[in-house]
Amino acid sequence: MLVTLGASATELGVVNAARWVPYLVLGLVLGAVVDRWRRRPLLITTDLVRGLLLGSVPLLWWAGVLNIPVLVGFMVVLGLASLLNDAASQSFLPRLVPRVALVRANARLDQTGAVAQASGPAIGGALTTALGAPLAVLVDAVTYLFAAFAVWRANVPEPGTNRDIERACGGGVRIGARRLLGDIREGMRWVYRHTMLAPLALATHGWFLCNGIVTTVLAPFALVGLGLSAFQLGLALAAAGVAGLAGALLSERAGRIWGAGPTVVVAQAAMAPAWAIIALAPSGGAGASATWLTVATIAVGQGLYGLGMGLENANSMGYRQAVTPDRLQARTNTTIRSMNRAMLVIGAPAGGLLADHLGYRPALWLGVAGFTLVAVLLGISRFRTARHPQVS
Repeated sequence: MLVTLGASATELGVVNAARWVPYLVLGLVLGAVVDRWRRRPLLITTDLVRGLLLGSVPLLWWAGVLNIPVLVGFMVVLGLASLLNDAASQSFLPRLVPRVALVRANARLDQTGAVAQASGPAIGGALTTALGAPLAVLVDAVTYLFAAFAVWRANVPEPGTNRDIERACGGGVRIGARRLLGDIREGMRWVYRHTMLAPLALATHGWFLCNGIVTTVLAPFALVGLGLSAFQLGLALAAAGVAGLAGALLSERAGRIWGAGPTVVVAQAAMAPAWAIIALAPSGGAGASATWLTVATIAVGQGLYGLGMGLENANSMGYRQAVTPDRLQARTNTTIRSMNRAMLVIGAPAGGLLADHLGYRPALWLGVAGFTLVAVLLGISRFRTARHPQVS
């Protein structure tokens, strides 16, 4: 987008933020709604919508009508479909595996995602360089269509939903509508009054605010400020996937030995030095060796960043799913994710504004300071003592 549409860092931040607006506006409501519906059909439908939506981007580009406002609109619709898909997928996993296996199951998902993250940026950078960004998006669209097909093939029976129970009791839609607000409140109380979930959720919100800043700044910093190509940036970003795979492979063992709390705290503590290394990346300068030193520096920072995320996600998600009753799974997920995405809605444009007015490196250093504060606050909270339930 930086090259194809000539967008500024601020415009890039606005487009990034647009995807998360539905989480902010509708997240709590749709979390309660998803708890009333079967989750597999939602997964299939939302993946189809996302695939078709992204597949239309090259058509708009060919027609000459692709611009920043159109992309913002697309990202809002994409965010709405992603919101429903996230709520359904994270609530679906505890129905597939026993609770004692949730850390392992989340670790396996992280490992798969890490492989995609390791190969995806390099492939995406190469496709963008060779074909242009709009055509590269078409490849992304195909992956969503494949996901819909895969979930359709996994015919897993689901128990009755809250909505089915209400109908069986003769309440119908009126009871469902009347109880919606109460369901939302119940989900928020569960998250923010829980001894362990509350500090975890608040720390995660802070992490997403900082992450929104630094990830928005990274692309223009590397492509414009440091003069890297899309392919070179893709190679550097692939390090996060490789290290993320290593972190995911270690996450189950770390959670069993250290406990959920200490593992997540250590992973959070890795964020600040990871982005500090990136902020210190040298300018490309003259010669290929200087350019590849820049790529290597960013890759080291991304590697530490990916390692932290790989260690954390399976443990935080596994713990959260294990301590949450099935009837509250979707509401718990969307309550936390809605606030996380609200932080991205703030952090992404803030990162763009900071980059445009202060410079790329100062904006990254502000993100580093934020990551440090988040890790310290989580480390002194009660969550540091959290252990996975019934894990042997």
